[in-house]
Amino acid sequence: MGLQKIITQYIPLGVYVVTVRDRDKINGMTAAWVTQVSFRPRLLAVAIAPERYTYELLKNSGVFCINVLGEDQIDLARHFGFRSGKDVDKFAGVPYINALKGSPVLKSAIAYFECTVVSTCQVGDHELFVGEVGDYAVQAEGAKPLIFRWDDFFGGVEA
Repeated sequence: MGLQKIITQYIPLGVYVVTVRDRDKINGMTAAWVTQVSFRPRLLAVAIAPERYTYELLKNSGVFCINVLGEDQIDLARHFGFRSGKDVDKFAGVPYINALKGSPVLKSAIAYFECTVVSTCQVGDHELFVGEVGDYAVQAEGAKPLIFRWDDFFGGVEA
């Protein structure tokens, strides 16, 4: 068993869709590397690889939204995770609204947190975006979040 698979088995992570809007372009990507990093102010962080289309839009806009997926939404996580927004409109047929600063919010997300970037940091092959929470809501009170399991997304493929 490879180290990446061991890490994901013993350090549990949620599954989220990070969405962005840069003027008339919107995109979303599935992410597991999301965490709270401060109480005061309320800060969340997400790690995104520079080759991702979401990275490009986020660098331009400075605003992102963490959409929390429920335990029954693995197909939605796969939808936003396995194709590039450069090649396909990931929002075609996916109902969404806009948060206060314009980030797409998945109507079916159990909660969302729109953040304004306050800091970035290069961390290995990803960049960490730290954002202050502005707009947020719980959209499905009591729903359980989807937990990342390596085999659900990569089926035995080692990193």
